[in-house]
Amino acid sequence: MKYKFTLAARLLLGLIFAFFGSNGLAMSLTGHGFLPMPEPGPEMMIIMTGFLATNYLLGLVAAVQTFSGLLLVSGRYVNLAITLLGPIIVNILCIHIFADPSGLPVAVVVTALWLVLLRARWSDFKTLVKKD
Repeated sequence: MKYKFTLAARLLLGLIFAFFGSNGLAMSLTGHGFLPMPEPGPEMMIIMTGFLATNYLLGLVAAVQTFSGLLLVSGRYVNLAITLLGPIIVNILCIHIFADPSGLPVAVVVTALWLVLLRARWSDFKTLVKKD
């Protein structure tokens, strides 16, 4: 049962990031994705203006999301995908807590799925927080 739940979390998180990451990649390369974006609120507009001003950040994040999502779906290098998605998920969660609460439910679900995967593979990560 625990394995099936972890497998479902891995596949769902992988599909989410592969789909939305590829949409973001298409948006950064062509100017529009295959999924229409809602009009951002005033706080989000300021944040997005900063992201767009870098000329590379949105494309890089979308590429990492797509790559990590495909790794999760394939089941290969899952620890690498968990590591790469960690800072992105923290940023998504913080943006929706502090600037755009309308997306908070999805951000919480994505964070919970990521935490399920991290917990299932904690033995691989616990040395990172080990006291010397």
